[in-house]
Amino acid sequence: MNSEQRSAPAGGAALSRRGFLGAGLGMGTALILAACGSSATAGSFDMSGTPTPGGRLRVGLTGGGATDTLDAHLSVNTTDIARVVNLYDTLLELDHEYGLRPGLATKAEVTPDGRVWTVHLRDDVVFHDGRPMTGRDVKATFLRITDPDDPKNGAVDLQPLREIEVVGEHLVRFHLDTPVSYFDRLLAAYTSGIVPVDYDPQRPVGTGPFRYKSFTASQQSTFARNEHYWHDDQPYLDELTILNFNDDDALINALLSNQVDAIGQIPPALVEVLESDPRIDILNSETGSWTPFTMRVDQAPFDDNRVREAFRLAVDREQMVRQVYSGHGRVGNDMYAPFDSAYSKNLPQRTQDLDKARRLLAEAGHPDGITVELVTSNIQAGAVEAAQVFAQQAKGAGITVDIRRVEPTTFFGDDYLKWTFAQDFYYTRDFLPQAMTCSLPKSAFNETHMDNPELTRLVKQATATVDEGPRTELIRRAQKILYDEGGYIIWGFANQIDAYQRYVGGLVPDRTGLALSGFRFRQVWMREAQ
Repeated sequence: MNSEQRSAPAGGAALSRRGFLGAGLGMGTALILAACGSSATAGSFDMSGTPTPGGRLRVGLTGGGATDTLDAHLSVNTTDIARVVNLYDTLLELDHEYGLRPGLATKAEVTPDGRVWTVHLRDDVVFHDGRPMTGRDVKATFLRITDPDDPKNGAVDLQPLREIEVVGEHLVRFHLDTPVSYFDRLLAAYTSGIVPVDYDPQRPVGTGPFRYKSFTASQQSTFARNEHYWHDDQPYLDELTILNFNDDDALINALLSNQVDAIGQIPPALVEVLESDPRIDILNSETGSWTPFTMRVDQAPFDDNRVREAFRLAVDREQMVRQVYSGHGRVGNDMYAPFDSAYSKNLPQRTQDLDKARRLLAEAGHPDGITVELVTSNIQAGAVEAAQVFAQQAKGAGITVDIRRVEPTTFFGDDYLKWTFAQDFYYTRDFLPQAMTCSLPKSAFNETHMDNPELTRLVKQATATVDEGPRTELIRRAQKILYDEGGYIIWGFANQIDAYQRYVGGLVPDRTGLALSGFRFRQVWMREAQ
């Protein structure tokens, strides 16, 4: 499950989402940068060779608040996610290329029918309190997540889970009601961190690289090195502190004044300015994160596919990436999951075609153009700017866009998933879990109200197909339907851009969309100036 926090539909579990970030920085920050950047003196740090053990890393993030939590399965914002990734481990892990690799489990095997997954656990893992991790803890973890009376964030994706069988101390079988070919991916979600049988979130115990030391909601949390961590040599740091900031101005000022060592998600427009500071490095990661325009296919005017196609053709995607992401992103082609091995690269790249857009609108009964309301909000960095750029571009096709900007709490309020024309955002995911989340009639976040029986059949058949070859063919047929008839305008994929002091080592590009190498601070180390 990716990290989007929004109100789930009635009866659904709460999901989590990256904290709301402002649309950009004000003049105040620009002045701070001008004052600090030119006069800064960079220290000399030899970052070659082996990592240096020890030190305290201070990380600044926006997005926290009074509801901050240490609960392994209730992350609701960016700072929560950063905490759970470092307190708890998952059975499998996503590497920086978004590939699966072993975690607390050495491997996961599936039966040919896709209904039973056997997971082999490491035998050398202990919790922070010294107790060994066993299959009983794994079972208790997933029973907690899927508790029907109190479902946690990952419960929606785990709905097919029927039974967890503890075969031995280090062997567990997951029995599913329906085949799920990507179930191993769910075992790698940060919402599935393993906790002990008697887990108490007030006394958070996990197997992660850092153990709980102190926590004050909306302010800061501190963690100490787990001396018994199962990864060789990791973590390198003695201590990790995560600090909350209310806005980007304060966050960037903290980095420039050396109050923190690293910050997550900076506005793309400030990359060049920060790069000019000799003390600062930029971490610029390609991701599969997307902020689409969402058209309801069951409501006028978007219930006519010619109108949807006209809107897609009104977009100048290259210009959108340049203006909204300052060039730090990639053009989209109205399809999600670009890192999925089954992603169809043969679909023709859509480009702006205003003449065809006007012709389609005329054929759909709008010969004199059309006026629509676009609901936007600071739900993600660049969302409001994207709405404004689209409104300008669409004029050439005879489309008048009335922008209605609302507060995030309103956007994700009672009308969320009901807007006729709006936006949303998602982090990197593979095609099938994303489609199950947003493109089927019973999806938890079907903003476009897509209800195509053939699409539903193909997605479900692909989900049940273990063999990769036939599954890829099914996925590409489903993608073609979404490309031709779907309600999304997916104009681009944003880079994740972070910044850190040059004495910080171990941060590498990461495709997940989570900041600072996916928050895997166990890999981070620090060097002293020479």
